[in-house]
Amino acid sequence: MMRRRFTPTDSLEARLAEEAAKLRKEAHGTPHGVEHERLMRRARQAETGSHMSEWLRSPGLQPPK
Repeated sequence: MMRRRFTPTDSLEARLAEEAAKLRKEAHGTPHGVEHERLMRRARQAETGSHMSEWLRSPGLQPPK
């Protein structure tokens, strides 16, 4: 059985940033409480992942010697 594979059109950073924006928008539509905090936490995690991926891909990052 063959696996279906696809090539993402956007970079990982762009997809994570888009997900963070979507989650923040969804959070602003919910009243403050557990659900709101859960959505905001997921948005922060997506943003952090985007920044970390961007940092890891940066040309200035050097391997340890």
